[in-house]
Amino acid sequence: MSTITLVLIPGLMCDQAAWAEQSAALAALVPGLTVADHGRADSLADMARAVLAAHAGPLAVAGHSMGGRVALEIARLAGERLRGLALLDTGYRALESGQAGAREIEVRMRLLDEARREGVRAMAASWVRDMVHPARLQDRVLIGAILDMFERRDAEHFAAQIKALIERPDATAVLAQVRCPTLLLCGEQDRWSAPPQHREMHALIAGSSLTIVPDCGHMSLMERPQAVNAALADWLQLCLRDG
Repeated sequence: MSTITLVLIPGLMCDQAAWAEQSAALAALVPGLTVADHGRADSLADMARAVLAAHAGPLAVAGHSMGGRVALEIARLAGERLRGLALLDTGYRALESGQAGAREIEVRMRLLDEARREGVRAMAASWVRDMVHPARLQDRVLIGAILDMFERRDAEHFAAQIKALIERPDATAVLAQVRCPTLLLCGEQDRWSAPPQHREMHALIAGSSLTIVPDCGHMSLMERPQAVNAALADWLQLCLRDG
């Protein structure tokens, strides 16, 4: 098996805690495992360049939500270094034009205003209502972990990452060029990055696999870690074999 660095890329306002279960489960398979930190980068390309600069040699990258878009930028910038790509609860299109795009910006800016006015934890309490499966909203351990994670960032982190997402490039052409083992995964009840979008990506990436996790919303890493870990372990074995 080849030596590969596995980079786990967090989503919006997330940190190592989002990937905690996966880091523990996958560490035995690959000695080089790290979780990216976006800092206050305000473009997906800059986030991708930071990952590439921090790690030499072959990479397997797994990105959740915004992190999936960062992973696609890594594929765009240095596809020849990729030995594996996993895209979880994410998307690939640019901001829509017209009213749909305007609505997305309005929602994001409303949350940013709340973070600046009421604090990041209060904003996260609003945000999370649409991001986990409805049955998990009373799960104090899960919701508390998500709110704690967001509270470790500040409103300016949020502003930078919102800018990166609003200005995101279209990645359709990137998907068609991917040639490494690729996993698409999302929660069945993910309302932000829904299953149909992952089926589209699956169709665009030759040889990719698709996993839809039942009874799960957008925060699949934390909501259903065992199902996510199993899919990632199977994917990583392919990366190591082919790498």
